[in-house]
Amino acid sequence: MELRQLTYFIKAAETAHFTAAAAAVYITQSTLSQQIKQLENELGMLLFDRVGKQVRLTEAGRVFLLHARQILLEVEKGKQAIQDLQQLLSGELRIGVTYAFTSLLLPALTAFSGKYPGIKIYVEYGTTEDLERKLRSSELDFILAFHEGAPYKDLAMRPLFTAKIVMAVSTKHKLAGLPRVNLKMLHGMELILASKGFSSRDFLDEILLRHKIHPVIKIELNDVHSLLSLVEKGQWVTLLNEQALTGWKNLVAIPIEGRELLRHAAVLWQKDTYRKKAADLFEQELLKNIRHV
Repeated sequence: MELRQLTYFIKAAETAHFTAAAAAVYITQSTLSQQIKQLENELGMLLFDRVGKQVRLTEAGRVFLLHARQILLEVEKGKQAIQDLQQLLSGELRIGVTYAFTSLLLPALTAFSGKYPGIKIYVEYGTTEDLERKLRSSELDFILAFHEGAPYKDLAMRPLFTAKIVMAVSTKHKLAGLPRVNLKMLHGMELILASKGFSSRDFLDEILLRHKIHPVIKIELNDVHSLLSLVEKGQWVTLLNEQALTGWKNLVAIPIEGRELLRHAAVLWQKDTYRKKAADLFEQELLKNIRHV
């Protein structure tokens, strides 16, 4: 069954005349008759009673006409949806984000949704490992995460910015006035940290282990907002990516000496697959926000 056969059938039903229908769709009458006959053979029932030059729908033809019109209507809707998608009037965008990107993501979401209200956005937070797994299984269109080391073979990557792991304390904390600290000062210090599995935590653990530095971990949380809320109260010290502190006015970022704690943020997506135009435009909004931080 072909769409053109449905078009010919509908026109013949509307005109009740094969010759007039053929002229309306710019084909010969014999071609139209042949196509409708093929349609009838496929359905196993006559759609028209032929009475001289006139034709009229059979009972089967009247039933099928309702469905044929609905099919063509849905096809037109589909064509329009594709056109809208190409013009970014509709569609979906699925983004994976590690927690350090929250302060950068929210303004980009607001700006993008204002420009493209027909695009439905899904945002999923998680660890880098979980997000990469979902990206590879096509559950996400792209992810925002930190990546160190060699490029992936199966994932494309575009750098966004570099950031450091810093010490964060409340503006009321006794350490708030320090211009900087070094790694040795962290030995034996009581800290609250993000849970293991978070990209910044795993990165930090490797460096501390390498230097044989052992802080006292009092609390671990898998929610960065809750962690920073505790630090903000004044008692606690934490170590995390400086980007996560954006917007927290009552917290102080104290630099830690050394280049080892420098991290590289990137957009990652699957190689050799179609990348949605909406993903490119969202990345542009994200970059605008990064430039203003």
